[in-house]
Amino acid sequence: MIPQPHAPPLHEQTPAGRAARSFGWRRNLSGMRALVTGGSSGVGRAIALELARRGVRVLATGRRGERLAAVAAESTGLAGGTMLHEAGDITAAEFRQRLVAVAESRLGGLDLVVAAAGSGAIGRFREAAPETLAQVMAIDFFAAAELVRAALPSLHAGRDPAIVLVGSILAYHPLPLHADYCAAKAALKSLAGALRLELSADGIGVLLASLGPTESEFWDHLLTGRRPVWSRGRPLSAARTARVVVRGLIWRRREVLPGWRAKGFAIASRLFPRLIDRAMMRRWRRSEPLP
Repeated sequence: MIPQPHAPPLHEQTPAGRAARSFGWRRNLSGMRALVTGGSSGVGRAIALELARRGVRVLATGRRGERLAAVAAESTGLAGGTMLHEAGDITAAEFRQRLVAVAESRLGGLDLVVAAAGSGAIGRFREAAPETLAQVMAIDFFAAAELVRAALPSLHAGRDPAIVLVGSILAYHPLPLHADYCAAKAALKSLAGALRLELSADGIGVLLASLGPTESEFWDHLLTGRRPVWSRGRPLSAARTARVVVRGLIWRRREVLPGWRAKGFAIASRLFPRLIDRAMMRRWRRSEPLP
C-alpha cells in the first residue's frame, strides 16, 4: 500500500499558514509526491532515487522509457517510496501538461517539482547555428520554467511544497565555448530568485542547486562540439550530489553548491573574476590556439 501523506492542521493548509511554518523547521519528505525531470540518468536519476529512499512517491520523466523503467525497478522497496515513470519530451507543452495530469491522477497531486533535465553545446558562439542556442534554451531554461508554471496550481494545494531548479556554477561566471549553456543557466538562476520572492507568501519554497563538475552523461549527449581538454577533471558523484540537494530541501536552503569545487568557483567568481578569465584564456590558448 502506498503511504498517504500526513495532513497538516487546518490553519497550516492555507497559504499564509504554510508560509508561517516554513521558517526554522525541517521539511518532512516522507509521503510527499514529487515530479522529477531528467530522471533516466545522471543527477536527475540520483535525485529520484534519493527521494524514493526517503519515502517520497516519485513520478520520474525523461526521453528514454527503458532507462526510466530500470530506475523505477531499482527504487522498489526503498523506505516505502514508490516510483512511477512517464517518457516523453519535456520541451513539448503537451507533455508537460500530461505530466501534471498524471501526477494529479496517480499521485493525488504534487508537493515537489525537480527540474533536472538539461543539455549543452560546445563551440564558439560566432560559429554556432541559431538553432543550437534555441535548443539549449528550450531544454535548460524554457522547459523548466514552463513546467513550474504548469505545476503551480498543484503545488499551491500541496503539503509544504517546494521547487528545485538544477543549475550550474557557470551562472556565476561564464566560460569560453559554453556561451549557450551559460546563458541558459544564468536565466535559470534569475528565475529561481524571482520565484522565491513571488511564492514565499504561498509557502512554496525554491531551491537552486548550482552544480560544478558532476558525474553524468552530459558530455556524451552534447548538441554540438566535444568536451574541451581543459574542462576535464574528477567530477562529484551523482549520488553525493543528490544527497546534498535533498538535504537542501529538508533544511529549506535557498541554494546548494555541492562539492568544494562548486563552492570555490562561486567564491572566486565574486572575488577574483578577472583571475578566472586569465586562467581560462591561458588554458584555452594551450589547447586551441586563437586566430
